[in-house]
Amino acid sequence: MSFAGINYLAVVFAAIAAFVIGALYYGLMSKPWMKAARLSPQGTGMNPVIFMTSFLAELVMAWVLAGVIGHLGSGEVTPWNGIISGAFVWLGFIATTLVVNQRYEGFGWDLTIIDGLHWLLVALAMGAIIGFMGV
Repeated sequence: MSFAGINYLAVVFAAIAAFVIGALYYGLMSKPWMKAARLSPQGTGMNPVIFMTSFLAELVMAWVLAGVIGHLGSGEVTPWNGIISGAFVWLGFIATTLVVNQRYEGFGWDLTIIDGLHWLLVALAMGAIIGFMGV
């Protein structure tokens, strides 16, 4: 299933993988993340709007990453090149944005490292899936 060179099935699978990674990662890192983010367990809830927003954002992220990977050219869309592309996108855009935003917001490096590792895992998984399934 593709349109204009993008495999939308790969995009959906990549977004689902990102969502699952987030659920597992922050499930394991919930206590250190809440401390770093200065949140109390009583003040948080399972708001479905937040989860829907997260999934929609991950769909957009996967779609854009598929476009980036697709620009590598014919025969270059591979799992390895997808992983490398995900790593470059993470380093150039995601990690740098986290660092700047969280410094201005007054958070410590512990939150940046926790969130940054999550987004690195997401970018690598998305790149691998898109590279494997093709754009």
